[in-house]
Amino acid sequence: PMNKAFIAMGTNIEPRKQYIDEALSLLEKHEEIKIVQISSIYETEPVGYLEQADFLNLVIEVSTSFTPTDLLEACQAIEQKLGRERKIKNGPRTIDLDIIAYGQEEVHTEVLTIPHPRMKDRAFVLVPFNEIAPNFYINTYQKTVMQLLEALPKEDLEEVQKWAEQKPS
Repeated sequence: PMNKAFIAMGTNIEPRKQYIDEALSLLEKHEEIKIVQISSIYETEPVGYLEQADFLNLVIEVSTSFTPTDLLEACQAIEQKLGRERKIKNGPRTIDLDIIAYGQEEVHTEVLTIPHPRMKDRAFVLVPFNEIAPNFYINTYQKTVMQLLEALPKEDLEEVQKWAEQKPS
C-alpha cells in the first residue's frame, strides 16, 4: 500500500538550489517513492548557530510504499551522497531531509520520531507545509497544519519569505 508522507528539506551551502534539485531527483529514482507535491522555496535566517548563511526550505509530499524506517534510510543516503557533514549542531548543511509526517503514524525509535518533534515550533517547516497541505491533520497535536501555523508568533512567520531566486545580473 502507498502511504502519504511529508519531508522537509533545507540547505544553506551554495549552490543551494542545485542541492535541492539533486535531492529531489535522487528521491524520485526510488521506485518506492513518488513525489506528489512540492512547496515553494522559502528563505529563512539560521536558528541556533547564527554564524552561517541563510537557509532555503521547502516541504514535499511523497507517496511511498516504504516503511518510515526505510524512508529515513533513503533520506539519509541522499544526505550522505550530497555531502552532509554533521560537524556543528544546527550548523551549515548541504541538504537536510527530515520526515515530518507519515500518514497518521506515530513513530518513536532511537533514530526516528514522527511527527517531527520540533515541527510545531518551526515556521520554516510549517509555512511550506501549510502551502501544500493546510488541512492535513496531525493526530499527535489534534490539529491541522494550518492550526499549528496559526499558533506561531507573527514575527516567526515574517522571517520566512518566499525565495526570490537570484538571477545572475
